[in-house]
Amino acid sequence: MTKDKNIYINRELSWLKFNERVLQEAADKDVPLIERLRFLGIFSNNLDEFFKVRYATVKRIYEAGKGGKSELGGIRAGDLLEEITQIVIAQQSYSLEILEEIDLELQKENIYVINETKIDERHHDFIKNYFYQELSPALVVIMLNEEVALPELMDISAYLTVKMSTKEGKDQVALIEISSTMDRFVVLPSLDGISYIIMVDDILRYCLDDIFNIFTYDAISAHMIKITRDGELDFDSDLSKSFIDKLSESVKDRQSGAPVRFVYDMNIDPDTLTFLLKLMAIDEKESIIPGGRYHNRRDYMSFPSLGRTDLLYDKIKPLPVKGLSFEDSIFKTIAKKDYMVYTPYHTFSYIVKFLREAALDPQVKTIKITIYRLAQISHVASSLINAAKNGKKVTVSIELRARFDEEANINYAEQMQDEGITMLFGVTGLKVHCKMCVIEREENDKLVRYGFISTGNFNESTAKIYTDFTLMTSDAKILKDVNKVFNFFEVNYKVNRYKHIITSPHYTKTKIFSLIDKEIESAKAGKTAYIKLKMNSISSYKMIDKLYEASRAGVKIKMIVRGICCLVPGVKGMSENIEIISIIDKFLEHTRLYIFSNDNDPKIYISSADWMTRNIDHRVEVSCPIYDDDIKQELQDLYEICWNDNVKARIIDETQNNTYLRNNKPKVRAQFDTYKYYLNKFEG
Repeated sequence: MTKDKNIYINRELSWLKFNERVLQEAADKDVPLIERLRFLGIFSNNLDEFFKVRYATVKRIYEAGKGGKSELGGIRAGDLLEEITQIVIAQQSYSLEILEEIDLELQKENIYVINETKIDERHHDFIKNYFYQELSPALVVIMLNEEVALPELMDISAYLTVKMSTKEGKDQVALIEISSTMDRFVVLPSLDGISYIIMVDDILRYCLDDIFNIFTYDAISAHMIKITRDGELDFDSDLSKSFIDKLSESVKDRQSGAPVRFVYDMNIDPDTLTFLLKLMAIDEKESIIPGGRYHNRRDYMSFPSLGRTDLLYDKIKPLPVKGLSFEDSIFKTIAKKDYMVYTPYHTFSYIVKFLREAALDPQVKTIKITIYRLAQISHVASSLINAAKNGKKVTVSIELRARFDEEANINYAEQMQDEGITMLFGVTGLKVHCKMCVIEREENDKLVRYGFISTGNFNESTAKIYTDFTLMTSDAKILKDVNKVFNFFEVNYKVNRYKHIITSPHYTKTKIFSLIDKEIESAKAGKTAYIKLKMNSISSYKMIDKLYEASRAGVKIKMIVRGICCLVPGVKGMSENIEIISIIDKFLEHTRLYIFSNDNDPKIYISSADWMTRNIDHRVEVSCPIYDDDIKQELQDLYEICWNDNVKARIIDETQNNTYLRNNKPKVRAQFDTYKYYLNKFEG
């Protein structure tokens, strides 16, 4: 097949299309009002991380003087930076239109988000008191002039640029930091049955004269700016420092990373804008984006609900797993058969129960677990510490470089280390991204293994909103392989052989290729041949090329991809047998599931790995086979529910238009129907 720029979609542009799907949820009038605001917050938060990481990477390629075409799917780095900026400007503009529309809808619900010009006199004392008691003591105000170097501005904060003007033309400029620790939304006392909310930015605008009362001026104005910095971590080579020390310093240094995006209120005075850009040494290489009155709109993820449950999604009550009971021993139960926990439809408490039981059981001798992202208050970590206090040999492989969670992971690592837990800090050159646990229990004078393997992090907070599979098993064959992965963590130079699980970085590509080749052979022989995949992202050209090969051989391929998708489906002679949808809804679709026909004897895997180069070649990942017939059928049922979604599914094709999948079939909304599936399963 001749390779040209049209056989792959650029990764960065595909990601922007994914974030556009998030924005579609904010625009969807069928989504509850406050949830729409929260989707705006997710859109903004996603964009912040995109600029810190992906835009920053392209910018590094550009500044290194490289064209970047081979790394960037046929687009030059400079052209890509420009295209990204133009797309983001358009998306930001659309997001402001959505925000204005939501604001009008909130008013119909007697909820008013007001600014400093709309404050009722009856709120004056409340706001002034809030300012003096809550804001003023913690306020950081930076006076600006060209003679004094500007302190490093934090990209987790936003800033009000204040201009004080006199008739004589003597202007003074200052910055007020709006810290990420401040509650962005302040609920004011209700008046006449109407709820009022004001943003902290506008309280500061209302109180400008209180802040700057030592200055003399004739006019004062405030406009918001925001800076985003390169979020990649750079490590020094000082061999005397521990890895934790190096990482801690690198996380601190992140706040002084090179600026990659500057967003400003488009109504700011042009002279003030020029002054700021000069002072910050921001030039045309940075993405300079005009915005609205407010930035850091990720804060909308925490928009107050005001007790209005009618403007939110109904909370689901996590269902029990049929056959698993909190009143019985998890070990005794899974000794008889495997069980699948699917959060958030099932409760994450089964995983915590497993670890709590292991911590207390006198027959449990060792616990080994991988950790990627922990909850702020982690029952997983406390269970492991409890086990160590009870004399268990606990080994934790923790990935300190989990992006933007480094600081939390460092704190927990130090805490667990202090409690005598053996800490393994990853593998040189590789991130440990697999999610697994194995415990050894003494039974009849021999050690028996129990454990779990998951597609998601062992994090009770995200388990409420991320969809993830966790297989709980006592299968000796699988757990022997899992234990070998922990051996690899300790002895990195020894590459193990695995009979059942598929691991990165050594075997994922070759094993998946082998499974795809089997489907190609079946298709050529006229047998049933299909592949069904569900993942977050696919950007590895090697994996894409293999799927193109399978498509040309006649293998029917269905894919559900939430995020980045560099594969172009439905192209005659290349990918006409590949169909792709993407589902964005109430929960974040996080499961990785691979199903291969295997001549009508399906081989099924759950996995921690997306099909991206980093997951295939630069991370430790585990894909776990499913051997239990009931669970195999369950996973196939769940895949079909997702595939038949005609409410929240978008079609991924050449056009990249994010068109909703609509047909004349009965309505299927995958996440809601999955809950019904489990409800029927439990009650049946």
